Amino acid sequence: MDFFYFLLLVFASFRLTRLLVFDQITKWIRTPFLEEKEHQLEDGSVEIHVMIKGRGLKRWIGELLSCYWCTGVWCSIFLLAGYWLLPIYFIPIILILAVAAGASIVETVVQRLSNH
Repeated sequence: MDFFYFLLLVFASFRLTRLLVFDQITKWIRTPFLEEKEHQLEDGSVEIHVMIKGRGLKRWIGELLSCYWCTGVWCSIFLLAGYWLLPIYFIPIILILAVAAGASIVETVVQRLSNH
C-alpha cells in the first residue's frame, strides 16, 4: 500500500468513526444500544450522559458505540479489509469518507479562525 492510500484510509476511518459515534444522522444505529440523557447546566450549556442498554451482545455493541477509540479500531479494520478484498466497491466509499473528513477539518479550522 502506498502512502496516498494509507492517508485516504486514515481520513476515511476518522470520518466513519465520527459518523457512527457522534453524528445525528446515525443516531438510529445507536438508539437500540445507547440511551442519551441531556442535562442543562447552570451556565446554560447542555451535558449529555450516555447509558448503555441491555446485556450480552447488545451491551457489547453499546459499549463499542459509546467509545470513539474502540469504534475507530473496528472502522479501520472494516475499511482496510474492504480495500484489500473488494477494492472496486470500497475505494469509492473510502474516497467519499476521506473527502468528507478533509472538508470537516477545513470547516473546523475556518470556524475557529473566524471566531477569533
